[in-house]
Amino acid sequence: MNAGRTGLLGAPTYPMLRDATQAALIEILERGGIPHEWNRAENFLVLKEPRSRILFRAVEEFERLRGSNLAWFGLDELTYAPQEAWLRLEGRLRDPRAKRLCGFAVWTPKGFDWVYERFVSARVTGYETVVARPFENRHLLDRIPDYYERLKHSYDGRFYEQEVLGEYLAMSGGRVYYAFERQESVVETSADESRPLMWALDFNVDPMCSVVAQVDGETVSVLDEIVLSRASTHQACEEFTRRFAGHPGGLVIYADASGARLQTSGTTDVEILKKFFHAGPYGGVWFKIPRANPPVRDRVALMNAKLESAAGERSLRVHPRCHELIKDFEQVTYKENSMIVDKDRDPRRTHLSDALGYLMWQECRTGPEAGERGQRLI
Repeated sequence: MNAGRTGLLGAPTYPMLRDATQAALIEILERGGIPHEWNRAENFLVLKEPRSRILFRAVEEFERLRGSNLAWFGLDELTYAPQEAWLRLEGRLRDPRAKRLCGFAVWTPKGFDWVYERFVSARVTGYETVVARPFENRHLLDRIPDYYERLKHSYDGRFYEQEVLGEYLAMSGGRVYYAFERQESVVETSADESRPLMWALDFNVDPMCSVVAQVDGETVSVLDEIVLSRASTHQACEEFTRRFAGHPGGLVIYADASGARLQTSGTTDVEILKKFFHAGPYGGVWFKIPRANPPVRDRVALMNAKLESAAGERSLRVHPRCHELIKDFEQVTYKENSMIVDKDRDPRRTHLSDALGYLMWQECRTGPEAGERGQRLI
């Protein structure tokens, strides 16, 4: 309809644009034998037959969207984009030679956010919303019949309702770890000497916090917590070895990515850990410390799924001696009307649950057979 005109495809961030939106379009064009020319340097694509041009843009820096005259635009994952990006692009629909000016977007619900208000709750004249119901994707189910059932075991109940069933839920302003139930999740646990100990640290001076756990199949058992006021990483190591001296099953150490940062002493927390345990009596020591921390939202969703999945399974157990971790599960909340974890209300909160989250992200993430990723499944 807009032959020879320019349109734009966008996503919230450049990695999302590159790995999902752009990759999907290129795959469709190549599979369909549609002639096209992709200018990688300037990030646009030309459809040769209608002579139409498609700009690819990340919209997180929405002020950069000014200046273009567009015939159409489309945004992927709209709920992760700022409202200003949509408004800027809407204002660029002004190509006088376009036969149809049109903006469109696709999204998964993310609470009662601006997308809900603008397109679902109080619809603006001229907008139309198409709601795809659960299990409508027969193309996917024909290829992976148990796809949704797999997600039921991977996601917690509320996250499953939002991500799979497409329900609008109040996901913000309440308890972060809402799946935690003291009567169900607090269980006496003991160390299995045949399995490695897993020690996860959140590098913080006051308090210096860490948790000790073990994994048996799908079950994570938190054995103990270590909370030290105004302590160094070296002192945390000494306290760990005092409590768990000479465990024969080995030791795996997890931490947040900030541990690789250089301190004023000229070394890093990770280097201190490696030096301390270089010749320790643990039958082998392994380090699983990422270059970047996982997204908070994804880490929290994983924790809630282990506390109780949509299928009703509980596979995270906490020893009753872990008083501060239990307080985290019961007291950590989101800031009002947001999905931002409130770290200001109580300075002692979030550190232990963060430490456990780093461990679980490394050990319990859903495998490549199901789940949300930055690439197409089929």
